[in-house]
Amino acid sequence: MIDSVISNPFQSFWWAGFECTDQLNCFGNRVDFLTITGHVQELEADYARLAPFGIRTVREGIQWSKVEKGAYQYDWSTVKGMLAEGKRQGIQQIWDLCHFGYPDDLTPLHPMFARRFAALCRAFVHFYRDLYPSEPLVITPINEVSFMSWLGGDVRGTSPYCISQGWEVKRGLMRAYIEGVAAMREIDPTIRILTTEPLVHIVPPFGATPKQVGEARRADENQFQSVDMLAGRIAPELGGSPDYLDIVGFNYYYDNQWVSDHSFYLPWGDPVPDPRWLPLHKLLIKAYQRYKKPIALTETSHPGEHRPQWISMIGRECAAVMQAGIPLWGACIYPIIDRPDWDHLQNWHRSGLWDADHTVEPPRRVLYEPYARALLQAQQVTAVGSK
Repeated sequence: MIDSVISNPFQSFWWAGFECTDQLNCFGNRVDFLTITGHVQELEADYARLAPFGIRTVREGIQWSKVEKGAYQYDWSTVKGMLAEGKRQGIQQIWDLCHFGYPDDLTPLHPMFARRFAALCRAFVHFYRDLYPSEPLVITPINEVSFMSWLGGDVRGTSPYCISQGWEVKRGLMRAYIEGVAAMREIDPTIRILTTEPLVHIVPPFGATPKQVGEARRADENQFQSVDMLAGRIAPELGGSPDYLDIVGFNYYYDNQWVSDHSFYLPWGDPVPDPRWLPLHKLLIKAYQRYKKPIALTETSHPGEHRPQWISMIGRECAAVMQAGIPLWGACIYPIIDRPDWDHLQNWHRSGLWDADHTVEPPRRVLYEPYARALLQAQQVTAVGSK
């Protein structure tokens, strides 16, 4: 294994994630969160605001539906401006090539989906390397395949608006993912691949029957299907390979542990926790042991007034992972700037380090001071844990 593959490419342990979805929501309306949140308009200031927190690495998205207006025709102008500002301020950008949105004429079930996505991947690498021939490049080809295959394939929450087709949508997304990685690595073998899948814990109800126990166990195991496909462990006909596993990222929120029949989410902050609830460090160590690759917490946040307690917990849990000798390379606050609901845009989550005053255009950033203080303390905890 070459040094570029095993080395940590990230400029800071703590990252900022800017919500970039361009998906079709449940009503069939296209959303554009780079614009709605004001990030495109406030890019220079958004990056400058990260300095007091020592954040030098961010997650960004190109917005596939915006870049590819016509088949195989690309407009990189917005991305080029974002790259230039990141370069000017010394901010490392991790790029999502597909973050929940596809061009209007494509869905994961379309026969040309994988070919079009692989072509996009090639075009992005050529575009990037023409500007920056030798700088490290970290890419997430498709964000949260497991979640998107459920949302679009099982509950009609986005394109292709199906029910009971989650497995086929997942196969379509992973075929594209794998062909995209192969295309990029053919051009530039040094590109780093960062997966970003939900990290969940699914348990049976109290007093469960053997059948319910088995169903919960299978549902919990299925969270790894997408990464297993990438590694060629399942559905090998898609072309996956162990060589495609590089940095394995996991997204974790307050509602990522639940009872298998969806009757109950396991609460994370109770003084006496539910006996079925598992601390995050145990989930991360379990995931690491499955793949034996460096890991990252690629998304985490909490809505409302419990943000400080949540980030304090995240700091402690990340420190515990590192103290166990696990290569945990990053933790991403996602979103760093507040965002609205995809389907009901008038409802903002109040989940960012900065709230958004959306009564003005673009939304004004309002630092949530209790969250900021807790984050600085969490950073001290992880700094100690990494030693």
